[in-house]
Amino acid sequence: MDNVAIVVIVERGKADRIVDEAKKVGAEGATIFYARGTGESEFKKFFNLHVESSKEVILFLTQESKKQEIIDKVVEVGRLKEPGVGILFTLPVGELVGLHHRGQIGKE
Repeated sequence: MDNVAIVVIVERGKADRIVDEAKKVGAEGATIFYARGTGESEFKKFFNLHVESSKEVILFLTQESKKQEIIDKVVEVGRLKEPGVGILFTLPVGELVGLHHRGQIGKE
């Protein structure tokens, strides 16, 4: 079974809602990391505006067959097609050991 990682970076405070909505379309769970962006000083230098640098990074591990529905929901709920709101990308997952979430991911 092919697995994929979906990585989403959004402004701090938005991850919980995105994860809740993604679960409704098949995401089995997620991990949320707190991070800080590095573009704030450059943006302020050119535009004299404050940009929030606190970010949340959401990591979903899912089956390839569920990927697109989760992505579509995350893009919709997170408004990721709007400029400067966030970013989403996927990565293939090779070896997956230790994850036994409801017996779905990582089973051959």
